[in-house]
Amino acid sequence: MTDIKTPKNVWILVFVAALGYFVDIYDLIIFSIVRIQSFTDIGVPAEDMRSQGEFVLNMQMGGLLIGGIIWGVLGDKYGRLKVLFGSILLYSIANIANGFVQDVQTYGWIRFIAGIGLAGELGAGITLVSESMHRKNRGYGTMIVAGVGVLGAILAYFISEWFSWRTAYFVGGGMGLLLLLLRVGVLESGMFTNLVNSQVKKGSIGILFNQSERFKRYLYCLCIGLPIWFVVGVLVTQAPEIGKALHAETTLSAGKGVMFTYLGISLGDFMAGLLAQKLKSRKKVVFIYQLVILIFSFLYLSRQGITELEFLWLAFFMGLGVGYWATFITISAEQFGTNIRATVTTTAPNFVRGALIPSTMLYGVLVNWLGIIWAAAFMIFLLTGIAVFALSQLKESFDKDLDYVEE
Repeated sequence: MTDIKTPKNVWILVFVAALGYFVDIYDLIIFSIVRIQSFTDIGVPAEDMRSQGEFVLNMQMGGLLIGGIIWGVLGDKYGRLKVLFGSILLYSIANIANGFVQDVQTYGWIRFIAGIGLAGELGAGITLVSESMHRKNRGYGTMIVAGVGVLGAILAYFISEWFSWRTAYFVGGGMGLLLLLLRVGVLESGMFTNLVNSQVKKGSIGILFNQSERFKRYLYCLCIGLPIWFVVGVLVTQAPEIGKALHAETTLSAGKGVMFTYLGISLGDFMAGLLAQKLKSRKKVVFIYQLVILIFSFLYLSRQGITELEFLWLAFFMGLGVGYWATFITISAEQFGTNIRATVTTTAPNFVRGALIPSTMLYGVLVNWLGIIWAAAFMIFLLTGIAVFALSQLKESFDKDLDYVEE
């Protein structure tokens, strides 16, 4: 890859962070896969599947939003490793509890708690990897974390096919608890360790808002990730409803769609990382991926009489388009100093996930006005447009030295 040698203990850190994200994605996406099966089992009427599904998903996203702030601040104040341990313990217990729910309200509240726990894993892991690897190599590290991690969605699909939805939640919680054992012995970030005894203000989210330029930089980082979760949370998760509007030959499977989408995301993450190293630019990569999202989203939404095979291929290519997830978080990590970096990299992905709430609310209004297909098309065009504009406002951060602080 490069002539700069990465120490063995750093690669072990990358491996453990990747496994952590693997479990994180499994637990994050499991609801989208088992939504129909679990709702049917607890007695949700067919006509309420979409609205109740949005309620539970929004509860989970709300938990991610709040958890992103909590874990981000804790990560900058007390260390990245403490967040990795605490977050995985919380969401593992919550997912086990999810296997016992009997009604939608309880379902939603437990997904909210799980969301708080899930919020800490990726940001802390990416921060730790970014700060531990050489600046010329860190793109490879974050690429591996995300590329391997998103394969957790594939396991989630197969577990849901082989076992009941309740068992699927138990498996997710159990994997998280086992992963805690692997975390023992992982080293803290050297950059954070060097900062511990300094007088620099650490983990204060107010730092992001007390200067106009810094706030705009943070806002732009958030905006470049907006299309990602709309594709996964709406275009693919609502495949049965969208397929019906497209006069699909058979009912489209959201579970299979999620699996193929995440296959695309995994490959997309690897390709984005390699392409960024080749082009020496993360901004160019994100722009290319926005175009891919637009092309395949509109192919999907315009395919009247869509077959299941066509849907799965389109889900894969839409996943490829949103496979800049690791690049988006790496850009966020590279834009800010060590004393606020964990806050940024933990809140950014979770605020993007949380942004699905207003996105689905607007989408729901537009569905009533325009119908489900035109509403989805309008939303994906709007969100990618915002992402491209935000991208144009950020400075290129490839190969940037991260050993500095925000005053």
